[in-house]
Amino acid sequence: MLDPMPQVRYRFTLLRAAEFRLDAGSMFGLIPRAVWSRTVPTDERGRMTLQHNCLLLERADDPPSGWTGPAPKRLLLEAGTGNKLDDASRDLFAMERRCVLDALHEAGCDAADIQAAIVSHLHFDHAGGLTRLARPGESPDWTGPASAFAGSRPDHAVVRSFPYAEIVAQRREWLDALANRSVMTRTYFADHLEPIRSCVRLVESPPPFSPGLIPDRDQAPIIPQPARETEIYPGVFVFLVPGHTWGQQATRFLGPDGRSVVFVPDVMPTAWHLGAAYSLGYDVEPYTSMVSRTWLLNEAADRDWLLCLDHEPGQPLCSVRRNSRGWFDLVR
Repeated sequence: MLDPMPQVRYRFTLLRAAEFRLDAGSMFGLIPRAVWSRTVPTDERGRMTLQHNCLLLERADDPPSGWTGPAPKRLLLEAGTGNKLDDASRDLFAMERRCVLDALHEAGCDAADIQAAIVSHLHFDHAGGLTRLARPGESPDWTGPASAFAGSRPDHAVVRSFPYAEIVAQRREWLDALANRSVMTRTYFADHLEPIRSCVRLVESPPPFSPGLIPDRDQAPIIPQPARETEIYPGVFVFLVPGHTWGQQATRFLGPDGRSVVFVPDVMPTAWHLGAAYSLGYDVEPYTSMVSRTWLLNEAADRDWLLCLDHEPGQPLCSVRRNSRGWFDLVR
């Protein structure tokens, strides 16, 4: 069964916003090193290579008749870490010296051309790029204490990276970010949250399961996928994929060929995380991540979605096909 065809299509460009590395054991949670190390290379510090994948969307069609909401021409999906880390933190993450602004420039797009930015969640490696360091002589949008990863200075001055963009996140994610509800003590930072308060748009998509329900590990949501989506712009939909955070969202849009493209957040950050139990050590609810990953893969196979994996260092665009072992393969 294929998704109903929205009338608005988008051209999209993959943006590589910076290569970086994270501890591989943490990226695979309870999966033993003896298992994941068969396929995942690491450096001398036990870190695996990842990528900040973002998408630039350009609307190819006019909004449908009767559309009354905003209809941005250029949108950004995900923003990466940005440029605010100090040298010690860049070394910790082996962070490449580039950010989403460099990738946009390479794609021939100026930051001022971005009218909307959608983030899957508000951890620093997904939303940090929404702000940047203020340049000499530039008036900051916010000044305050820098995060530990930015040098812990008291006079940290930043500006919004996309001065004319509306920022879209789930309301639950925003509230959790402000309250710093995370298993990580260093991931929600004031320098990428406070400057966007005036331009953030909060949505409340229906959850996959009723609050309080503990689903079976292979249980499908009762409410059909299209009914759980929120159309925020013409032909651009978001839906909840909880587990990594409670308010994590995926984004679906129609590509130029009429096929649905889904930007996949940290429910399956790389192709190495295809396994049912391959949840992150950073997840607030690993079991929920496993359930979310299962129904997401089923939807992707049934609806012929083209997925874009947010941290895949190789080719992040892939299709999902069922295999003879009762699980799924990713096809590039």
